Amino acid sequence: MSTASQSPTKSGPKPEEEILTLAEAAAYLRLPEDAVLDAVQGQHLPGRKVQNEWRFLKPAIQRWLATSPMTGHQALADLAGAWKDDPYLEQMLENIYRERGRPMVD
Repeated sequence: MSTASQSPTKSGPKPEEEILTLAEAAAYLRLPEDAVLDAVQGQHLPGRKVQNEWRFLKPAIQRWLATSPMTGHQALADLAGAWKDDPYLEQMLENIYRERGRPMVD
């Protein structure tokens, strides 16, 4: 007779094995810790700082590794669409042009 309290048959890593510290993430990526932090800042490596401690999800690192880094052109193209619905965009542009002493051109 089977009961719901039995352990699941699904194999795989335990949830705590999926969460890596900075040292563990660096070891997993085979990089120095400073290089991992640089990747967080400059290359959008997904991680969270919680009470001065970094944590990384192993599957998120794997997805990050599997994606191509954005080129300068792609990054600019992605940013272009990010502003289209900003309710303050028009006012910001007017302020920028006024501070530069230049008229806004349509």
